[in-house]
Amino acid sequence: MGTKDWCDHWKQCVWFIQGTGAPAKKDQTLSLSASHNQTSISYQLNINDEGSRSPKSNHLTLLPERVALYGDKVWRSALISVIRNYTSERSSPICIVADDSVFLALIVSFLLPSSKVLAMFPCLRDSGLNYLQAVADANNLSMDRIKVIGKKASSLTTNDLNHEKVNMLVGEPFYHGSEGMLPWQNLRFWNERTLLDPLLSEDAFIMPCKGILRFCAMSLPDLWRSRRSLKDVEGFDHSVVNDTLGACGDLPGEQQGPCLPYYVWQCGYTKKLSEVYSLMDLNFSEPIHSCFGETKVEFAHDGTCHGFAVWIDWVLDKENSIVISTGPGKESRYWKQGVQLLSTPVQVNPANSVMHVEANFDADIGELTFKSTTLS
Repeated sequence: MGTKDWCDHWKQCVWFIQGTGAPAKKDQTLSLSASHNQTSISYQLNINDEGSRSPKSNHLTLLPERVALYGDKVWRSALISVIRNYTSERSSPICIVADDSVFLALIVSFLLPSSKVLAMFPCLRDSGLNYLQAVADANNLSMDRIKVIGKKASSLTTNDLNHEKVNMLVGEPFYHGSEGMLPWQNLRFWNERTLLDPLLSEDAFIMPCKGILRFCAMSLPDLWRSRRSLKDVEGFDHSVVNDTLGACGDLPGEQQGPCLPYYVWQCGYTKKLSEVYSLMDLNFSEPIHSCFGETKVEFAHDGTCHGFAVWIDWVLDKENSIVISTGPGKESRYWKQGVQLLSTPVQVNPANSVMHVEANFDADIGELTFKSTTLS
């Protein structure tokens, strides 16, 4: 097992004090108590200053990777640039934030004071609203132009829009609670764009404009060993565990394991064996539909291929000039990739190793299947 950067795998618990926090002075002693039940631990900070407490907390509970992304200057600048370029062409757009992006709700409202922003917040809901209100209060902004909708996209009607058309539909896309899922689960944005189609103007701006399904072949020995199927262990048959836990390696016959979500950089030793290939474009200017893509993979390096990392790059603007990549790389560790492991690792080299790869996106169920075949 590789040891490089393994210290980064550990996470800590962060407990937020309600309200704006507790005032503290040098040499002051604060009393922190903790209690637990069978499933959780709760904390209480005992302070005398009642004014430092608030009956309502405005903190959002987000995964550390999402918090880190919100603090990434390059990522923020990319979204701001696209929104600013669009709003320079419109005087008073009606904008729907389709996902749980508090960032986009605030940015659209700030960059275009005459806009009307409808934030769907399908998972954050009231906690998202409370957070927006807290940010608005702290920055002397008005919440008059931002409305959190308590409806699903399928239930939204022209009555909710005062019979006006929507000319901006935006998303990161990010759905709170879906962070542990496969990358294409965020194609929920495409589905909701389709449901909202009757409410969109003919020239509606949609961000992201499209997604590109990409992949590369990889050597993943540590991950492959950890996911290989179990057989007899100390004389006991453990094969039932294979289906339960989703074994991917050493499977019988032509059986292929499921595609699994992972932060590839956390998978021990890793090495890219091929260039990055594009399999299919997912055009969000069109209603959602099934897609198919295939290509031949030639290898750039010698090694043992254990599988493929698969991800979606989000194209934010129509000019294809601003792209948010969610692929594996040490420069960005915020994104999970889909990992499709081979049942049996394959020795490859640039001279004579070729694989055929295909993927199929089923729009009816929102699932993507990924298959590979060794040609030589």
